[in-house]
Parts: sequence; C-alpha cells; structure tokens
Amino acid sequence: MKLFAPMIAPVALVGLLAGCEVTNPTTTPTTNVTDLPLMGGYRSPADECEKLGENELTINYLDHTAHLVGCPEDYEGLGVFQVDTGGTEVARIDGWVLFSIPRGY
Repeated sequence: MKLFAPMIAPVALVGLLAGCEVTNPTTTPTTNVTDLPLMGGYRSPADECEKLGENELTINYLDHTAHLVGCPEDYEGLGVFQVDTGGTEVARIDGWVLFSIPRGY
C-alpha cells in the first residue's frame, strides 16, 4: 500500500482540477466599431443594415427626402439590399457602406 501512496495525491489533484472549468466572461463581439450613430435595424430589428442618425460623420449625407442607412462592408447582401431599397451608395466610413434610400421604399 505504501507503494501507491505517492501516486494517490497527484492523481487526486488532477481529478479535482479536472472538475474546475476556466470560463471567460461572456461578451458580445463588436464586428464594426464605429463612431457612426447606429439606430437599429433598417428593415427589422435584426437587420444587419442600420438606420443612421446625425453626427459630424453623417451630416453631409442626410436629406429630408431620404433615409440614411449603413451596412457593414462585409455584408454579403449589399447588392440585393441596394436593389431592394433603391439605395444609392454615398460613402464608406469605418467599415460601413452608407446608402441614401428614398423615403417610401
């Protein structure tokens, strides 16, 4: 029995540590960090393209006859979005493509 005693402590320690789980804090990664005033999904709350508000980055693109909407540059549906909404690309800022979309679309 004395022969196995030195082996019991390390095995017990490994067993205890195996039950411990290192967890990282849960965070939602931000894919596009920007100073653009994002105001929620354009077509729905889950839409990747978002309505934009007014600030120093958007003021030159705002128009009372159109919505200003930004889509991530890497959004696969950019072309479809532009066709579906009648949007015109007006700028690219901080990884976002800005579209002016006529009201009524």
